[in-house]
Amino acid sequence: MDDALPRPRLLILSKGAQQITTLPSLLPDFSLQSGVVGDVVKTDWVMAWGRKPSALQAIAEAKKAGKPVLTLEDGFLRSVGLGADDPPLSLIVDDVGVYYDSGHPSRLEQLIVKPLSPEEHARALSLQALWQRNRVSKYNDARIETPTLPNDCVLVADQTRGDASLQGAGPADFKAMLDAALARYPQHTILLKVHPDVVARRKTGHFDLTEVAKHPRVRILAQNIHPAELMPRVRAVYVMTSQLGFDALLWNVQVHTWGMPFYAGWGLTDDRLPAPHRRTPVCLAQLIHASLVRYPRYVCPERGDSCTPEALINWLGLQRHHRSLMPPQVQICGFSRWKMPLAKLFFDGSAIRFIKPKKPLSPSLPVVSWGCKHDAELHAHPQQVNRVEDGFLRSVGLGAGKARPLSWVVDDLGIYYDATRPSRLEQILASGSFDHALLSRAADLRMAICSAGLTKYNLPGTAWQRPPAAQRVILVTGQVEGDASIRYGSARIRSNLQLLRAVREANPLAWVLYKPHPEVLAGTRPEGDDEAQTVHWCNEVIGNTPLQQLLEVVDELHVLTSQSGFEALLRGVPVTTYGQPFYAGWGLTDDRELEPQVQARRSRKLTLDQLVAGTLLLYPTYVSRITNRFTTAEQTLYELQHWHGLPQLGAISRWQDLKRRLSSLLGMKRPTG
Repeated sequence: MDDALPRPRLLILSKGAQQITTLPSLLPDFSLQSGVVGDVVKTDWVMAWGRKPSALQAIAEAKKAGKPVLTLEDGFLRSVGLGADDPPLSLIVDDVGVYYDSGHPSRLEQLIVKPLSPEEHARALSLQALWQRNRVSKYNDARIETPTLPNDCVLVADQTRGDASLQGAGPADFKAMLDAALARYPQHTILLKVHPDVVARRKTGHFDLTEVAKHPRVRILAQNIHPAELMPRVRAVYVMTSQLGFDALLWNVQVHTWGMPFYAGWGLTDDRLPAPHRRTPVCLAQLIHASLVRYPRYVCPERGDSCTPEALINWLGLQRHHRSLMPPQVQICGFSRWKMPLAKLFFDGSAIRFIKPKKPLSPSLPVVSWGCKHDAELHAHPQQVNRVEDGFLRSVGLGAGKARPLSWVVDDLGIYYDATRPSRLEQILASGSFDHALLSRAADLRMAICSAGLTKYNLPGTAWQRPPAAQRVILVTGQVEGDASIRYGSARIRSNLQLLRAVREANPLAWVLYKPHPEVLAGTRPEGDDEAQTVHWCNEVIGNTPLQQLLEVVDELHVLTSQSGFEALLRGVPVTTYGQPFYAGWGLTDDRELEPQVQARRSRKLTLDQLVAGTLLLYPTYVSRITNRFTTAEQTLYELQHWHGLPQLGAISRWQDLKRRLSSLLGMKRPTG
């Protein structure tokens, strides 16, 4: 559409549709107008949401006024949660009819019969493989779990009563479909899948589940099981008009239709009803391409602009993956109160229970603990213990200032800064697989971080000028001396002054800069007992100069266990370690104090991009400030760069963020146990 021309006006009469936050992004070619029936004559198009009663009224009013109707509906790849919880991330826009009304033509029918180019055919099959690999469907809040099922089973899908796609089908039709499945597959168990909205008790289905459960060959699936966990396990699927039939086709499973859904009548399914004459045999790629590429529109939940189905599949797959990493139920201890709302985001997908200080832990639940502070009491805990710390791409601002972190690391073996025992990061680096695609992604991320000048905290400050006479400049970064990374990561040197003395004694002619830790400079963490003496062992003490600016002008970085060593490696700055940080021992640093047992565990020689891949791509968990959903390291980098100007898009509004803050404040008065 020519940007110079005014966008056509689309009148939205439905109160519910007027509240959908993603509509403007999904319909950028229209000027959306909320209104009442009297406004029909003043608009260019009238919106109808499917064929609900409100839509039928809109269609009738549009016909009276001689206005065209644009039918909208949720796309086939919709969201994480159900419709009552999340706005749609994809939308079908039909100016002919609606895809589930087989009694009339639809734009989708016209798109399905169009021949595909070789590139479009290949894209459709790639989409099918991507759908399977990411284990997605229309709704994607179910955890990735393997249900216990019989070896030989057939799936029968229930739907919600009153669903417009049913075209009048009722309980008798669903019973007939179940009976047909039992008759057609006499040696198989029939799995009756209850609709997610029925599981959530928001709607009712078509079966008397108590009665059906009496049949010896019927098993009711009344829990929230994702289609991707079922399709590879079943021989066939019976549907009235449910999208589960489309899922089954994407998984190459035989489909028996009892109604006439959009994917029936094309020669790809076994259909009870005769197909409309408009539908003729097509290949599966044509159905996929029309249904997932040509027909719907998609919005990127993080950027708010249009995106491809591939991008949304990958994003929803990321949600499913991270929502399933933690156990279904966990108990949390050692978290400060301001982190409790964040825990609900980082552990989304798990039911969490916060344990008050000094209260006993349940022996039956896995534990999530902040760092190592509760290790003594957790030593004998019978369940899995996960330790949490801030990630390496954290925020703009200090943790002590309660700047919201965008990344945490969750470690089920130890924690990355504890060199006295293995950690999950150490295991990833020691034995992980780094394929070409992952290493290419790591290289791109590393270069993007360096180009953006980002580090862990990303604080402002003044630039430092290198003295003209300084031939070799060594930067020494201080740490908070009570920090656990020193206690667990340094065998001999335990203070900033000791580190500085070791550096000066080994490099008497170098120009040595000392930069205290940002938390110490800010006064939020105490300085070391002998911190004042550091001026006697260096040429300069650097104040608020940003680390990234210093790394551009120094020749070397010498550290105890500070993350600044990793950030220097990213930028090609030589690093000497005097402790045992997570990045030491892999052949990338000059290590002066590495314990033999640590070196034995870190015997693998890594490339820099392997270190980056393990540390920034495989180990951490990232949560977006925009969506409050799981995200990637690349999106986190974008959000750090645009920290002060980020919009609140998708399902997360400023009001919802305010409610979370209020809940956190209330929780301070009434902590949960």
